[in-house]
Amino acid sequence: MKTLIPLVAVLAGATGFGIWYQRTRGEFRKKKTVNGPKLTAAIVGTELGSRATMVQFSSAFCTPCRATKALLEDMVKTIPDVHYAHIDAESNLELVRKLDIRSTPTTLFLNSAGVEVGRAMGTPKRAQVHAAVAAIH
Repeated sequence: MKTLIPLVAVLAGATGFGIWYQRTRGEFRKKKTVNGPKLTAAIVGTELGSRATMVQFSSAFCTPCRATKALLEDMVKTIPDVHYAHIDAESNLELVRKLDIRSTPTTLFLNSAGVEVGRAMGTPKRAQVHAAVAAIH
């Protein structure tokens, strides 16, 4: 009986962590301050949207990155004032460090001025992206 207690504790801890990890992937996190670095069209590689721009950082061997890219590309087709840009994290390490990108996929949500107003780490759900874009004025 005494040998089962540590096993149960480890399983409970791992389960709790797994549930937390899955729920926070893709979740939009609004920035508290919007005085960070300004990203220009030259940096992101496309014209900025009149309302918002979604900038996805990904890497070549990242499977969730492909799903995120397909989702975001599909969504901008129906939202004319929002643009999408894709940046390879491995080829832009200086920018990755400057923006504190810690995992891929990470999607930055920029306002019309090119300032980051929020980000989503992991693959967001369609409803999460809609809510994030709607929150940008």
